[in-house]
Amino acid sequence: MLSINSEGVDVAKWLNTKGITAFVLKYRLLPENNNALPNETEENQNASSAMTKKMSKVLELATSDGLNAMAYVRGNAKELGIDPNKIGFMGFSAGGAVTMGVTFNYTKNNRPDFIVPVYPWMTVLGNYTVPLNAPPMFIICASDDQYDLAHESVELYSAWSKSGMNAELHMYSKGGHGFGMKTQHLPSDNWIERFYEWAVAEKIVVQ
Repeated sequence: MLSINSEGVDVAKWLNTKGITAFVLKYRLLPENNNALPNETEENQNASSAMTKKMSKVLELATSDGLNAMAYVRGNAKELGIDPNKIGFMGFSAGGAVTMGVTFNYTKNNRPDFIVPVYPWMTVLGNYTVPLNAPPMFIICASDDQYDLAHESVELYSAWSKSGMNAELHMYSKGGHGFGMKTQHLPSDNWIERFYEWAVAEKIVVQ
């Protein structure tokens, strides 16, 4: 299921209202055959090991796209009118896995200055090690996430914290999975406001 609006375009538009330049990355996905989508979706909902193994191969391509996007934006920062030292990466669910894939594989030119994994799917990444120069991280998730990603988010936060890295976790009791910019009349509706406050406190954004 693609959520490029509630987890992409709508997010970018909100950030624009705060004077933040945002880009929406369309990274590579599988399957390309639309007829295969129902089966893949069913496998994903069952969180099968076969699906995780299959998607881990796709993640390599998506991560490459993310790293290339980071390098492009930083390399063209002057033309784009942005600070090359304040370029972050945000992703939702599988996009959260891409966010972390970028974080675990960056080089000097494509290192994100901060990361925002939103209910990230960490299982697909397998075992991971916190980078020595890990970027500050802001994590959002809901305890009632249908795919049990709450525990993965807590583990990710703990890994950053134990390594002495900058991290903040917002775990909402309700919100489910995939809430993005949707209105559910829950505290989780305001997650992006909390992110903005964090970005200001970390001096990533100047009011």
